[in-house]
Amino acid sequence: MALSNNVIGAINFVAMLLSIPVIGAGIWLATEPDNSCVKILQWPVIILGMLILKVALAGFVGGFWRIPWLLIFYLIAMLILIILLACLTVFIYMVTVRGSGHLAPSRAYLEYRLNDFSGWLRRRVHSSYKWDRIRGCLSSSNTCAELNQSYHMAQDFFNAHISPLQSGCCKPPTECGYTFVNPTYWISPINIAADMDCLKWNNDQNQLCYNCDSCKAGLLANLKREWRRADVILLITLIALICVYLIGCCAFRNAKTEDLFRRYKQGYT
Repeated sequence: MALSNNVIGAINFVAMLLSIPVIGAGIWLATEPDNSCVKILQWPVIILGMLILKVALAGFVGGFWRIPWLLIFYLIAMLILIILLACLTVFIYMVTVRGSGHLAPSRAYLEYRLNDFSGWLRRRVHSSYKWDRIRGCLSSSNTCAELNQSYHMAQDFFNAHISPLQSGCCKPPTECGYTFVNPTYWISPINIAADMDCLKWNNDQNQLCYNCDSCKAGLLANLKREWRRADVILLITLIALICVYLIGCCAFRNAKTEDLFRRYKQGYT
């Protein structure tokens, strides 16, 4: 019984360690400028990681100090958390499965269209109330200002691999035919009717294309890229947690079996 309990405690210590990548993924998302403006995914991930840590700690204590009810709580609660983590992992994959960039003529960077993304993501930026808050947050960052410091010649900018957010928010769509002055200042459009975003472009450094659908699409493309990276971490952690949980269930069953044999031998004696 003591050996099995020690095994259960050790397994739950591993489960405690596995909560760190989940919490870390949430903190990483919170530090990214675009995610910090949208504030959708990071807190669910951080809270789920913290719950996994607390439940694993309960299992660790229950295993080493032989507290059966705490172990039972661990088995039930961890199963629920594993299901929640699996649902979150699948959900992130499903909402980010759509949406990719499009090549523009004579450009190395990609451009993005809002309708390419999942309906759930589009609804996060659709209403003017939500977007006004997000736009204010984005415009206060250095996302676009960094381009002016890095690219001074038009061809250097056209050959640059800029982020989806920069592509959508910091410049007008290529099809509008604007003339490059610097990455955030463009003049003399050729085809102003090519896209509604052509009319929304403004050289005011506080406006730029932050009112454009291309900016919303660029933001979603940025989110998709970062969420996919976080999803890989969550998937690996989920697989490891399932393995740890199954080993813990076997160790708990063995501990109960050993306890029954011990009681039987004592009664027989």
